[in-house]
Amino acid sequence: MADTDLTGIPRTATGIDRDAGRVIWLLLAAAFVAILNETTMGVAIPHLIGDLGITGVQAQWLTTAFMLTMAVVIPVTGFLLRRFTTRAVFLAAMSLFSLGTLLALLSPGFGMLLVARVVQASGTAIMMPLLMTTLMTVVPPASRGRMMGRVSIVMSLAPAIGPTLSGFLLNTLSWRWNFAVVLPIALIALAGGARWMRNVGERTRAPIDVPSIVLSGFGFGGLVYGLSQIGATSQSGQTLSPVPMIVSLAIGVVALAVFLWRQVRLQRADDALLDVRVFASPNFSLSIAQMAVLSFAFFGAITVLPLYLQKVHGLDPLSSGLILLPGALAMGLGGPPIGRVYDRWGTRVLLVPGSVIAAGALWVYTTLTDTTPIWLIAVVQTVLSIGLALSFTPLFTASLASLTPRFYSYGSAVLGTVQQVAGAAGIAVMVAVFSAVSAAQGAAPGEFTAGGAQTAFLVAAVVSLPLIAGAAFIRKPADDVEDAADRL
Repeated sequence: MADTDLTGIPRTATGIDRDAGRVIWLLLAAAFVAILNETTMGVAIPHLIGDLGITGVQAQWLTTAFMLTMAVVIPVTGFLLRRFTTRAVFLAAMSLFSLGTLLALLSPGFGMLLVARVVQASGTAIMMPLLMTTLMTVVPPASRGRMMGRVSIVMSLAPAIGPTLSGFLLNTLSWRWNFAVVLPIALIALAGGARWMRNVGERTRAPIDVPSIVLSGFGFGGLVYGLSQIGATSQSGQTLSPVPMIVSLAIGVVALAVFLWRQVRLQRADDALLDVRVFASPNFSLSIAQMAVLSFAFFGAITVLPLYLQKVHGLDPLSSGLILLPGALAMGLGGPPIGRVYDRWGTRVLLVPGSVIAAGALWVYTTLTDTTPIWLIAVVQTVLSIGLALSFTPLFTASLASLTPRFYSYGSAVLGTVQQVAGAAGIAVMVAVFSAVSAAQGAAPGEFTAGGAQTAFLVAAVVSLPLIAGAAFIRKPADDVEDAADRL
């Protein structure tokens, strides 16, 4: 017989009921289309430069503005998800995303397209924290690994399909079709949410702290902007002044320090914008550190590898995207069974081999040359993706399951923020190393060498080594905090 919990959604003794399952599928679909859109723009930039008559630096702002908006909005989602209903947040996020996509599709020039990307990012930034928080709230502890495995499908397939789809569309149609394909899916998800989305979790009436929002914007935005400038300069081949990058990073570090100090003070009255008491859980903190290293290596690798394939092997964007696809499919399809293993056996049986496999694949990449067979690269990328799949699902689940329900929204916001900043750092550092070593080896501006790729992957390989040690210390919380509380 079904009963109910604090969510107000009935649960059966064996798992998730129909209403809760429908909510999760809606959120998965919305998160997928949002991330898919996020990953299509990089391939389109050369076409935009010609079609819109803009410079490479201007075109890069279409990606930079998106990342900046994400970095500013994600830390605020912890507060938003506690202050407003699930339904209201979902409809607002999908409405913003759909509006931004429509504006991008109809943009007559660079200015409107830039505004459209900011509007899109405002909705995208909310989706993953909303998905994570809702999943932790409505899914029984015994099924969380399996359900979090479905999140891994979104996290892995969308970034791989995005560039491949964009390459196909750009080879046959125009850049506007990147948005024309996404818009109907977004509108269907929005209509489905209006029809079936339910409210979950508890609401609070805490006042919003405006200084914290400002500090968060300057802190996380400054870091991401500074890091993005490193990568943008390296990929464009243009020599730009380092002053804006240095100033941005300095402002980011100072503002972030003040932001954290303010959150510690505000959380005494439960008024924090981002409650940092989530780090009181050692298991959560270690999982987040592990996630940061993985994100650094993952996002850096999926940025450097296509550049290597296109610049060193001379492949087109579609072909390089297809090489990444088998790994993405393996990573995505492996998510649910890996989640079932987590539910039954815990973290170490997954994290230890996962970290060894991922680190090993990155070390193989340090041997790349201009004659390395394409099939071998595809195989190594698939092996790397399997190692990442064995790591991401248990880390997502164990980190948030280490918290009490009232902190799920803040934990999800921290998780999203760390992924965003660590991913930006990975892209910036690895592309900068790729470019610098290539230039030292005589490559023309904007071009790259196999030696540069070797060194860039060496950075990722060295950074990945602590993953092996950290994997042994992360544990699965004992059928989770809320169940333990129910037994008291």
